[in-house]
Amino acid sequence: MLVGQTSIPEYAKTGLDMANFFGVTQNGDKIDYADFFSTDDKVLCFDDLERANVDVIDILGYINNFVEHDHIKTIIICNEKELSTKLKSSNLEMKTFIATYLLDRQGELNKPDKPMVEKIQDKIEHVFDKANDYERIKEKLIGETFEYAPKFDYIINGILMRYENEPDLIRFFRENTRLIISTFERSGTRNLRILKHALNDFKKIFDMVNQSYPNTSHRIMQTMLIFTIAISFEIKAGKVTKNKFINIRNNEEYKAILVSSRVLMDNKQFYIKEFDSNYYYNFKTEFRFFKFIEYYIRTRIFDMKLFKEDMEVIRNTVDTENLPGYKRLLTEEYWKISDDEFVKVIEDIMEDIKEGNLELIDIVKIYVYFSYFSKKDLIDYDIKTLKNIFFNGMNIAALKSRYCGNVEEELSKIAVAEFTEDMEEIMKYFNTLNKQLLDKEYRELAEEIFKCIPMKMEKFYEQFDRKCMQIPIFQYYDPYQLFQRISCASNEDIVLIKEKLLNRANRYAKEIEPEIKNLKLLKQILDDYLKDKGTTIKIVMLKEFSTDLGHILAKYKPTFLPKKDEEK
Repeated sequence: MLVGQTSIPEYAKTGLDMANFFGVTQNGDKIDYADFFSTDDKVLCFDDLERANVDVIDILGYINNFVEHDHIKTIIICNEKELSTKLKSSNLEMKTFIATYLLDRQGELNKPDKPMVEKIQDKIEHVFDKANDYERIKEKLIGETFEYAPKFDYIINGILMRYENEPDLIRFFRENTRLIISTFERSGTRNLRILKHALNDFKKIFDMVNQSYPNTSHRIMQTMLIFTIAISFEIKAGKVTKNKFINIRNNEEYKAILVSSRVLMDNKQFYIKEFDSNYYYNFKTEFRFFKFIEYYIRTRIFDMKLFKEDMEVIRNTVDTENLPGYKRLLTEEYWKISDDEFVKVIEDIMEDIKEGNLELIDIVKIYVYFSYFSKKDLIDYDIKTLKNIFFNGMNIAALKSRYCGNVEEELSKIAVAEFTEDMEEIMKYFNTLNKQLLDKEYRELAEEIFKCIPMKMEKFYEQFDRKCMQIPIFQYYDPYQLFQRISCASNEDIVLIKEKLLNRANRYAKEIEPEIKNLKLLKQILDDYLKDKGTTIKIVMLKEFSTDLGHILAKYKPTFLPKKDEEK
């Protein structure tokens, strides 16, 4: 368009109409927009064309007005690969419906000449192939095409310049530029925005570590940098859901999962293996998972408690020589222990086993290793001797261990692929002891909860609803003591307890079946107490309580109820 021409360019018409409508003036006079708009020194730029919510063909037609009619120099910035995919995938359900209808009308749908999916796809491309329209318009509209091929090394160095005012941080970044670039490349994306955010997040991490734990090793800081960038890309680039790491609580669990996935090829943990081998390729480090960083990237909350927990573990155990022998065996691949250290590690573990210092489930896991070592002649213990030592150790450990409710999951973390035959005897004994631990926990829970009757009823209801609805808790409490407590409760509480038991029996009949013997005994104690009693409101409430206990007992077959001889 020539300067001074009187026609109004296309791009200005909308602005002109709106300005005239609102009566915009210059020095009190109406502006002559025909003279005001000049486009010989203007360049229009359309960015991210593939992200537009409007039909791309319509946008290109609109842009064509600027080029053909107004002769405005125009630049279009877009990802042509994504644009082509968008053209083909838009309104796919509608296209599939119409293609199927047309094939059916043409009698082509059920012909066995080619698969139906292929027929529908061919028909969609034939009828709706806007990619051809795009190429036709592009050929007419676009004069020059330039491919943007960024040099990421150069760009990343430029990104780091924003930290020039942070001397310690920029020094660390400069020393580890190659590490930043390689981690970025391993992400498999070209998203520099995520990298910028990751480096900015690392700045806070770097500052907090140097402020609270100034002697943290350079290797740990390097690992934190890799992990921060890696976890940022994994979460923010849409490669995995945010919950992929949510159940991993610490580095020890991460390494245990990693060990099991490497040795047993556990498909459920395959992603963790891929993540680790990708981002830590040729980077040797024992501490490679930081919960406080994962939580910070995922939630945007810097949790000081998680931060201190991770850093204390790092400070106390990052040197593997300070780790207890059994932890090294359970969290590292055993072949990483040097021959010089191996004998000492085995001796330390045997001492812990004999004294029962470990959790019961950990003793079982260690037995698998020791049985394997014995058969490979790596230790001077035969299977019979090992069994005796481990059985005695399990007896001592059972006095202070906790019940393990996820036995299969724990055993899956063992880094030995073969379970020996003698494991059956160990597992049988473990299951017996573990069941005793569960009974002990339930007895303690029953005592804690039922002692709230009748004086702390609110606490009783809250604890009972939260902990006892699906466990046979009445099996673990003396029915006579329970009768004494219930009979001293208020009438209202007697009714509430009764209704709670009815609801629980209707919902979880199978789960609470083992407690039926004690419920039957409780009903009998109630009935004996109520004989020849006068009528009061409490007596009526207790009779109804007994009646509803009868309704609960009636849900179970007679074979499940205790016989008279058993009651005696």
